[in-house]
Amino acid sequence: MDSSSSILLSLIRLSLIFGCLVQGQMVSFYIRNDCPFEIWPAIAPNVGHPVIADGGFLLPSGETKRIQAPAQWNGRFWARTGCDFSSVLKPACQTGDCQGLLSCNGTIGLPPATLIEVSIQEEMSKPSFYDVSLVDGYNLPVSVSTRPKNPKCLIQGCKGSVNGVCPQELQVLDQKGDVIACKSACLAFNQDIFCCRGSYQSPEKCKPSMYSKLFKDACPSYFSYAYDTPTPLMSCSSEIYVITFCPSKWSNHQSV
Repeated sequence: MDSSSSILLSLIRLSLIFGCLVQGQMVSFYIRNDCPFEIWPAIAPNVGHPVIADGGFLLPSGETKRIQAPAQWNGRFWARTGCDFSSVLKPACQTGDCQGLLSCNGTIGLPPATLIEVSIQEEMSKPSFYDVSLVDGYNLPVSVSTRPKNPKCLIQGCKGSVNGVCPQELQVLDQKGDVIACKSACLAFNQDIFCCRGSYQSPEKCKPSMYSKLFKDACPSYFSYAYDTPTPLMSCSSEIYVITFCPSKWSNHQSV
């Protein structure tokens, strides 16, 4: 176990002890960056829910940040990449930008970006729901797990790189010409057949496309399009969730 994993384990143990005293009041999210570069995690609440952690922050490679949310909270997490907040130019980030702001303060990010969507229930007897979605596209792999560990509550990382197999018509490139994100077909083409809307607004009418199948092959645990089946939606109860960006292939730091 490396030093950062050991620190994370100690923090989680303390949270478990503290959670016994304040059960049902707060939920903890541990955001971990295992990418070989810094990222800027961002959080946006759903309507009627509060902003947490100012909506965004810097997270250097190998580090973990604990944030807390009310025990009944709905919202989304994602990672921004390639950010430069010293400039007045917008967007400030190459992917996932939120109006050029470091602290998104509830602002939704610019797709494509891999989304973690959560709906936390206040009562531990009721399951919370969470998923990882590529409905608007992909920028980084991510895994989500609960503590204590439960393999039935784990959303795995990807088997392969979506950016590495992204078709040219979906690619988002940086200034060097490298693929840094992959749009969904809905985002790229804005057609009902890919967006599952209009006459295609039902599971019977909206079927997987060659593009959503590409997402699914690389990341089987994620939503590849709106009516993905069987549903990758998780239903588990916990007071602690670990969100790891760039997890090892098919792992979620089982030493943690």
